[in-house]
Amino acid sequence: MNRKKFTELVFDYGVALYVVSALIMLIIPIPAWLMDLLLAVDLSMAFAILFNAMYVKEALDMSFYPTMLLCTTVFRIALNVSSTRLILTTGDPGKVIEVFGEFVGAGDLIIGIIVYFILIIVQFVVINKGSERVSEVTARFTLDAMPGKQMAIDADLNTGVIDDKEAKRRRDHIQQEATFFGNMDGASKYVKGDATAGLIITAVNIVGGILMGVLRQGLPMNEAVDKYTILTIGDGLVSSIPSLCTSLATGVLVTKGAGESDFGHTLIKQVFGLPKVMYLVGAVVAFLGLFSPLPPVIYVAIGAVYIFGARMMQQRVEEASTEEATAQEEETEAEEIRQPENVNSLLQVDPIELEFGYGIIPLADVNQGGDLLDRVVMIRRQIALELGTVVPIIRLRDNIQLNPNQYIIKIKGIQISEGEILFDHYMAMNPGHVEEEITGIPTFEPSFHLPAIWITESQRERAESMGYTVVDPPSIIATHLTEVIREHIAELLTRQDVQNLVNNLKENNSALVDELVPKLMSLGEIEKVLQNLLSEGISIRDLVTIFETLADYAPSTHDTDILTEYVRQSLKRAISNKYFISGETTSVVTLDPKVEQEIMGSVKQTETGAYLTLDPERTRAILKSVVTQAKKLEDNGRSPIVMTSPIVRMYFKKMTEDAYKDLIVISYNEVESDVELQSVGMVTA
Repeated sequence: MNRKKFTELVFDYGVALYVVSALIMLIIPIPAWLMDLLLAVDLSMAFAILFNAMYVKEALDMSFYPTMLLCTTVFRIALNVSSTRLILTTGDPGKVIEVFGEFVGAGDLIIGIIVYFILIIVQFVVINKGSERVSEVTARFTLDAMPGKQMAIDADLNTGVIDDKEAKRRRDHIQQEATFFGNMDGASKYVKGDATAGLIITAVNIVGGILMGVLRQGLPMNEAVDKYTILTIGDGLVSSIPSLCTSLATGVLVTKGAGESDFGHTLIKQVFGLPKVMYLVGAVVAFLGLFSPLPPVIYVAIGAVYIFGARMMQQRVEEASTEEATAQEEETEAEEIRQPENVNSLLQVDPIELEFGYGIIPLADVNQGGDLLDRVVMIRRQIALELGTVVPIIRLRDNIQLNPNQYIIKIKGIQISEGEILFDHYMAMNPGHVEEEITGIPTFEPSFHLPAIWITESQRERAESMGYTVVDPPSIIATHLTEVIREHIAELLTRQDVQNLVNNLKENNSALVDELVPKLMSLGEIEKVLQNLLSEGISIRDLVTIFETLADYAPSTHDTDILTEYVRQSLKRAISNKYFISGETTSVVTLDPKVEQEIMGSVKQTETGAYLTLDPERTRAILKSVVTQAKKLEDNGRSPIVMTSPIVRMYFKKMTEDAYKDLIVISYNEVESDVELQSVGMVTA
């Protein structure tokens, strides 16, 4: 016989012996030592039932509880009968009953009676009555809910949510629930009857014991009352405690209901799960200890325990929330990837992206004191005020494939520029008048590619006193990002952006907008004019003037390049203010009139626009002269500005923009009359 079969055999015969022994005890007297053993078995069984009821996940995990309750009740009544027989016949019911009568009752008749009756009252009034009512209501609700649950199972089965096997399992579970709670409604009567029987047996034992002591043993009345009452109280206590445990187990099981819950874990979580509540309890208890006659040590200590527990619980809640949010985000991302229809989201391209290595994360993390996000907001505000257009949302994300201190800037998904910083260093740049150099790590400023050096925090003050321009890493990134946005702001302007600008303008200038759009110009044509202005750094904030000019000249031409030149002339005050200083003479370079005529002679007009057919050799010669003349201005600290006639300006700008992006080309009609210009050279070839 293997171990498994032997264990099953022992369990089967053990249960049978447990039930049969109760019947035997009702008929055959048992000795005192066996009574002690059986009382210990009864007490241990009661504890086992109680703890199982507390920690099972579901009430149906103890589906045989009504049968178990019947068996333990019969066993306990049989013990009561046997102990009564021993008390009345020998006066010696065993050590256990004697200890309970003397120790639990403190060896005093009155104390023992009081303790016993308190237990009986608690069991009758509180536990038994409540358990009986809960069992009755739960059984009724379970039976009433059966038809609805059956219909829900049938609906799930018909729609294919579950298969036949799962439907059968659910139906069986519902049937078991109904049977269990129906049985529990009746089994709760066992508990009530057990307590009632114990009370009656106690009364019989007291009366019968006194009679036996006085009439049969010749004991004085006081001695008989004292002896048999203490023994009877001991017998009542030793049977009441298991009965109380069983009653409590019944209450726990029926109040647990059909839900799946661990009694201990759920109880702690629900009672002590809110840190706010524990903080308040701790504060109130500590306050009572400090400002009332209550024992301060005890109450302050308990208050401190609650506050400490609240802190621990709050940390756990925060960690759990973070983990849950992370897991939810990961699951959401994974689910989106798994869904075929969501692949379209991968095709979206962010207009502007700033990706950086993990070493730069602290600069973007607000929790670590980083302010890069705030600087990005300021960049969008600065560009809006400066150029009159709204910069799209700038996406910031970390990229583990980059070097820790590296960052890259993307426009429409394509890398445009990159840079690298040292997190705990500052960049010092020589503006040109520093006499004494400072030691550091050589580098280049990423926005304008100027030579610079990395210095430490301790060198910063000294570098500034020596005349260096010192900037921190966030400022370096922000400046670089701003310059990239300025350079590509024209291509970032979309038709939707133009529509938004038109809608804003229409609120106060509806007549102007209605005249221009869409009667004279389409949204795309307006977009092209605005892009032309932005590509040369001209602000489009004064939309009223721009739209007024377009409304004046759009009837005569639809060439957006020509319309752009008309708009630039209307914005000459803004252009003059941008490039020239009032009251000061500005050095510029002019364009040779012969070159202007040569350029105009090479312009070919087509349906799609105009283009130059200038000989490549002549183009290279003109560009070479542009570079030479512009260098003169730059060497003197001046901006490279070339003045041309209005009709040539846009063609000359197109010819030079690829070779010399920073060249500023302005026509004479775009300059205010009070601006003083001085020609220091001429572009010729």
